[in-house]
Amino acid sequence: MLKRVFAAPDPGRVRLRFAARGVLGIGFAVLVSGLAGHTLVGMVTGGLAALLALFTVTDATVRGQAVTTALLPLAGLPVLAAAAELHDQPVARDLTFLAVVGAGVYARRWGPRGHSLGVFAFMTYFVAQFLHATPGRLPELYAALLLSVASAAAVRFGLWCYERRMPPAAVPAPPGGRGLARVTTRQAVQATAGAGFALVVGQVISGERWYWAVGATWWIFVNTTSRGETLVRGFRRVMGTVLGIALGFLVAVPLQGAHLPTAVLLAACVFGIFYSAAVSYTWMMLCVTVLAELLYGLLGVLEPALLAVRLAETAVGAVGAVLAVFLVLPVTTHAITDAWIQRALRCVHSATAEAAARLAGDESADPAQRVAELEQLLARVRLSVAPLVHPLNPLPARKRRARHVLSLLDDCVREVRGLAAVAADPEASHDARLAAACWRVESAVEALTGGNAAITAPTDRPTAMDPALAHLHSLEQALSELAHPLRTASERRLVAAE
Repeated sequence: MLKRVFAAPDPGRVRLRFAARGVLGIGFAVLVSGLAGHTLVGMVTGGLAALLALFTVTDATVRGQAVTTALLPLAGLPVLAAAAELHDQPVARDLTFLAVVGAGVYARRWGPRGHSLGVFAFMTYFVAQFLHATPGRLPELYAALLLSVASAAAVRFGLWCYERRMPPAAVPAPPGGRGLARVTTRQAVQATAGAGFALVVGQVISGERWYWAVGATWWIFVNTTSRGETLVRGFRRVMGTVLGIALGFLVAVPLQGAHLPTAVLLAACVFGIFYSAAVSYTWMMLCVTVLAELLYGLLGVLEPALLAVRLAETAVGAVGAVLAVFLVLPVTTHAITDAWIQRALRCVHSATAEAAARLAGDESADPAQRVAELEQLLARVRLSVAPLVHPLNPLPARKRRARHVLSLLDDCVREVRGLAAVAADPEASHDARLAAACWRVESAVEALTGGNAAITAPTDRPTAMDPALAHLHSLEQALSELAHPLRTASERRLVAAE
């Protein structure tokens, strides 16, 4: 797990800058809340609001990110008011929480902005339970939330907006002919059902900390679609929580809320959350768990028994999520995996065509943008295939086949990236062999994504003097090898019908 986090590629040091800015922005927001005279509860509220503003806003452009950040209070303040007003009305409080869960997931149909606003609304309600917010505290909590979002925005869009020097991120839309609206409706129903289970069982375990179970269910549903993805994410969440609790016994419990060392460790946890989020959900959850323990220490309520409740509630939340995706409108791992793989293959063809056009002299062709989209699609394929390559998968043949497919897709991305780099060279030239090779790539992709024509491996190996042809040759080779695991009659599906 450590190797995956610290040895993972970080092109342009984007993850490092993302994490460093997160620490800076949250620290500034807490400082502003403190200077404004807020209590510890207000400062904690402000810090968590800043964390969400810096972590969850993922629009493709800086302008879009700024608009979404400005809209966050519109989603958070009404929810915060409802949570505080219903503090002493358990039935209404719980039903409202479930409504926030469903609405938050349903909002994903509006893309990254809807997702960000839904997460912020849910977490605002969650934080209100965490801090036992009451109506009397609302003015301070309102002020803390507004000040902290503004402070985080000042750091993100003023002091350190590294995204301005980067091309817009490629964010592939979910696949499926039924449309995004249908997908988000199904997920909203699943999340609400899972959260309902977690809420009821969580209250049996603890009448005070039941909201941890609902929170676990919610976060397991983020960025998952199929049953297998949810199962793996639930396992990783529990594993991260177990490791975080073990670490908490070593560092958080002995500190008992001592301000200076706690502040240093909180900054380290924030950095770990931001830095590891893209590569290891387990490691991120470890950091989240230790962060929560340190906050409980500051609030003076941290004790070993509380950590046991935290683990039990997380397990309940994971069970709720798994039951929901298996019993409520389920989607098989194969259906999602196949859709993402086909989209990745079509993107291979598009990127190749753009590169060929650029080599032919078309200055408007931009293969680099297609390469960025392809890398995003491959990341989504990895998420979908994760249940098949997980160490606990009891089917070794399918695990080997899934790993083989991922390896070949990696080869495709590497060759397309190299081809795009060659095309960007103003001295690169075009010849008829490039057009023929691109046509063969197109034919191979069509065969893999629905046709039945045989894919013939290339025979003529170009020399080092023809870098573009060399990349196309290797790309053809990878596509021809993909035919066996994807199309052989007895092994067409990476997983059997579930």
